[in-house]
Amino acid sequence: MPILWLRVALGCYAVGLLYALVALTRSSDWLNKTALHAAYLGMLFHFVSLTEDMRLSGQITLTSVHNAESVLAFLLMVAFMLVYLGYKTTSPGIIVFPVVFLLTLVAATGEQPFLEIPPDVRKSWVIVHIILIFTGYAALIVSFGASVVYLIQERTLKSKKSAGILSRLPALELIDEIGYRSLLMGFPFMTLGLIVGTMVAQATFGRVDFLDPKILLSLLMWAVYLLMVYTRWNAGWRGRRAAYLAAGAFLAAVVAWSANYFSAIHRFVQS
Repeated sequence: MPILWLRVALGCYAVGLLYALVALTRSSDWLNKTALHAAYLGMLFHFVSLTEDMRLSGQITLTSVHNAESVLAFLLMVAFMLVYLGYKTTSPGIIVFPVVFLLTLVAATGEQPFLEIPPDVRKSWVIVHIILIFTGYAALIVSFGASVVYLIQERTLKSKKSAGILSRLPALELIDEIGYRSLLMGFPFMTLGLIVGTMVAQATFGRVDFLDPKILLSLLMWAVYLLMVYTRWNAGWRGRRAAYLAAGAFLAAVVAWSANYFSAIHRFVQS
């Protein structure tokens, strides 16, 4: 049953994907409202899927790519809805909706590899580590989405031409604020997630191999994340420079995730 509810959620998210595909070329209040209501329904069915899975397994089995990507997609939708409730704009959905759809599609189809976990590791701490990290990922993706919207809006204003949703995008200052606050929300979660992961590795292996691809790339991603927060908070970076840096952090996050498949101590294998 969990996979059924997840596929129903996928169908709802498909409406959001349609919104993202047509929003750049035509404006439709009807499509905007439909996509928003579909996202609400998708989150509801998604939550039911995760809850049912937890009931059947006794815990949220985040050790598989199937459930890990499902939880990441759900947390990303939660972050998007928080932005919508705070700013009444769906503009980051241009990026968020396709990412959520893709993650849910992968989670809802096919047999997925599992994360290798030594038998003496307490899985509860692994779950805490993953949820914290994924919350940081979700905030980073929302910030990246806001940055892309910022660059689109800036180019539109310079060209003095607009179409579709571009004619109704919020002011540049508001888009920039969404990206900034998303960073501030996600950075503590990412930091705590890495600390918990380090503690788990230390307790399991007696040491932390900082040359392991997953650990090395995760620390690099965190460093880029820290640089983003620092440059925006202390150096006053705004606009295009901050948007490009957000794109770099998003790329670092994708690379760090891919390291799961070849890391010695943090590796996905076929079940």
